[in-house]
Amino acid sequence: MSEKAGTQMVMLGNAAIARGAYEAGVKVSAAYPGTPSTEISENLVKYKDELYCEWSPNEKVAMEVAIGASFHGVRAMASMKHVGVNVASDPLFTIAYAGVNGGLVIVAADDPGLYSSQNEQDSRMVARAAMVPVIEPSDSEEARIFTKRAFELSEKYDTPIMVRTTTRLAHSQCIVNLEERQDIEDKPYVKNIAKNVMMPAMAKARHLIVEERMKKMSEDGYDLDLNKVYYNDTKVGVITSGIPYQYVKEVMPEASVLKLGLVHPLPRKLIEEFASKVDKLYIVEELEPVIEEQVKSWGIKCTGKEILTVQGEYSANLLRKAILGQKLDIEPAADVPARPPILCPGCPHRSVYHVLKKLKKHAAGDIGCYTLGAVAPLQVVETSACMGSSISTLHGLEKAKGSEYVKDWVACIGDSTFLHTGVNSLMNMVYNKATGTVIIMDNSTTGMTGHQDHAATGKTLMGDDTYMIDIFNLCKALGIENVVEVDAFDMKKLEEVIKEETARDAVSVIIAKSLCALHKDFVPKGKCKVDTEKCKKCGMCMASACPAIHKAADGSAEIDETLCNGCGHCAGCCPFGAISLIPANR
Repeated sequence: MSEKAGTQMVMLGNAAIARGAYEAGVKVSAAYPGTPSTEISENLVKYKDELYCEWSPNEKVAMEVAIGASFHGVRAMASMKHVGVNVASDPLFTIAYAGVNGGLVIVAADDPGLYSSQNEQDSRMVARAAMVPVIEPSDSEEARIFTKRAFELSEKYDTPIMVRTTTRLAHSQCIVNLEERQDIEDKPYVKNIAKNVMMPAMAKARHLIVEERMKKMSEDGYDLDLNKVYYNDTKVGVITSGIPYQYVKEVMPEASVLKLGLVHPLPRKLIEEFASKVDKLYIVEELEPVIEEQVKSWGIKCTGKEILTVQGEYSANLLRKAILGQKLDIEPAADVPARPPILCPGCPHRSVYHVLKKLKKHAAGDIGCYTLGAVAPLQVVETSACMGSSISTLHGLEKAKGSEYVKDWVACIGDSTFLHTGVNSLMNMVYNKATGTVIIMDNSTTGMTGHQDHAATGKTLMGDDTYMIDIFNLCKALGIENVVEVDAFDMKKLEEVIKEETARDAVSVIIAKSLCALHKDFVPKGKCKVDTEKCKKCGMCMASACPAIHKAADGSAEIDETLCNGCGHCAGCCPFGAISLIPANR
């Protein structure tokens, strides 16, 4: 379907956010891919003839790029998942004081239910601490409209605005009404050091302005069009926002509802008025009691987390049980085999972990596909905190326990994550005279979020060819003498290199290179095949944990040709030569 103004389309929430930014006249967008926010930039780049989009190395840089554009009078946006807000929090907290010139919007995508994240934090709490206003849509059409309004509110109140979304909103669909792109004239840049340079003296004055701004927005929220009041049966009233509104509407269609679009600062007068007109008040919000605690602090009686949870996604059934007290006659789930997450067939990370396990090495892990090295049967990754943490964790380990202890450990990090925040950690190891081995698992893409380009792939988000960062030479430039590149599937060489590098009393880097098996440029070498006469049924090949290989009824190994990507890892595991790679041209 054509994305033409005046038509309707069924859109994902993320696509609708992108459309809203486009219609608002945004000219600069920066982001780092992270589920569930990734598709915002991937949809926005469709309009690249009229705006600029980029994958930044990390969310802090993305935020600062958007700030720079805003300072100079154009509408700009930075998009990220909730943990990316942590990375961007340094500039976010400060730009709240400085304010904006062109409209500045931050999209923060939370992940209730932990579908693809290491925690379940609530971005509204970060925004409250930063004194950044937050608006939250409830469906794709509102995602489009609210994003447009966010730019208007940003300029009206001289503040960055956070649009908070969640996994369910980002990846669900509804009909969206498309409108024309607004022709927004660039605002002139005016030198204003007192406003734009947050030194202590300037920041003290701006803090007062921020407090007044938040007070004014709270007062204006009484009749702000983003907030909707639906008076029905006043025996029960519900205050809600975002996706939970959909569940409230389904479960309690007769209840009176205050649906908040502005969730920070809260429109106190509107809430007090609504509460006074209902007999029993519930507050339904996913994750933390951000609205509830403030409402209770005003002396308003309401029920929320006493009966609802702070964990996971809500659902219609959850509300039926918690609020209506219904005993649900739900059929038991089908008795199906468990399907744990596992590295894909042909994944180059598998062979690295296989060798590490063979050598009885421990790995400090990081955020990416390779975190799956923590699950059975590999179970090599033993720590993982956040992007770039593997290298710093290894450094801390060495400083705590000594250079001999750390020889049994390595840090494992992907190429995209290394450029995100791993570079600084590696620099720290060199600067502070550490020892230890870092394995950069280079599959030439940002794999976990859907194969986005990064600074070492040679392509921009806009599709342009660009300078390709050379990770080998970058490590050398940091002063690391021992940097080795090796084919991730050359297990014999890999074993030799790991033994040699972990024995050093110095910082060393191993770059294990092989293209992701799901990458569009990946070409399988062929298919692996088992010679049943040679197979000793020892199970050594099963240690590879490849989903393409399994035991046949007679105990011998069997390879599913439809899954096999011809990496040859299983052949390298077989001590009897029972598995061979049949080239694709045979």
